[in-house]
Amino acid sequence: MKPFTYQRPADPADAAELLLAQPDAVVLAGGTNLVDLMKLGVLQPGSLVDVSGFTSDRIEHRADGGVLIGAGVRNADLAGDLGVRQRFPVLAEALLAGASGQLRSMATTGGNLLQRTRCAYFQDVSKPCNKREPGSGCAAITGQHRDLGVIGTSDKCVATHPSDMAVALAALDAVVHLRRADGEQVGVPLSEFYLAPGDTPERETIVDRGDLVTGVELPPAPAGARMRYHKVRDRASFAFAVVSVAAVVVRAADGTLADVRIALGGVAPMPWRARVAEAALRGQRPEPAVLRAAAQAEFAAARPLPDNAFKVDLAIDLITATIADLGGLPR
Repeated sequence: MKPFTYQRPADPADAAELLLAQPDAVVLAGGTNLVDLMKLGVLQPGSLVDVSGFTSDRIEHRADGGVLIGAGVRNADLAGDLGVRQRFPVLAEALLAGASGQLRSMATTGGNLLQRTRCAYFQDVSKPCNKREPGSGCAAITGQHRDLGVIGTSDKCVATHPSDMAVALAALDAVVHLRRADGEQVGVPLSEFYLAPGDTPERETIVDRGDLVTGVELPPAPAGARMRYHKVRDRASFAFAVVSVAAVVVRAADGTLADVRIALGGVAPMPWRARVAEAALRGQRPEPAVLRAAAQAEFAAARPLPDNAFKVDLAIDLITATIADLGGLPR
């Protein structure tokens, strides 16, 4: 492992100054992803800038039913918070579906959003990877891609984002709070926080050098909303999603779907908000044929590879079953 220095800034301004002055410095919070990548040689920082001393670890429930989650809140604390479990159960379910209890006790909200892909070619420094070394190629496209993306990908990268938490946050219309390097405070909808790979897969979010994630805000859940997180994985626990879905549904008095929000994991380079399916379902009765047609429409633009084409049908089945459950229909 490359030798590195450890720095503990006093405040966000100090952290931004250190990060701007040292091109090979990286932010350290919980370290659950960063340390793994350092061990693998994927990341070789010259300095770790520890922001845990001043990053908020508070969960602030608002009178209107919304919540502000500090970037330093541990995943275990967020999953166990009574207000989150009551008002946003889909978020608690997603957190409990990810990693082990030990990792949840260390991993932070901000770090979870910024974690890197688990694509085997990204993690293997002996293989070409445009995300790790721009211009080197994507070995996954002609290699082992069974667990990788089928929608929102590009000819340069087919990696998927690994977070469970971020999928639930996408369905909840979360807003990410950022402190820019110049001190400006901004709120960015999660749907705008992640970047499609395009020709620059090495750039995954809008976070620039010196920027810090300070928190995540959830607006109040819609009145009468039912929500759920379903995850399909290769083993019962401690496995990343093959396909997952976070859904929020509100039924009108006449039984139609007044509001539908659907986010998917395991299929795209970011938490995938299924807006085509959502639009097709609003105002409709949650009949199986209607649900399936809407899910199929969402994947009309899919670009599956030979070994992961099954994910399209799996995602369609999972969306159909989840919305049917939340909509009150028998499966």
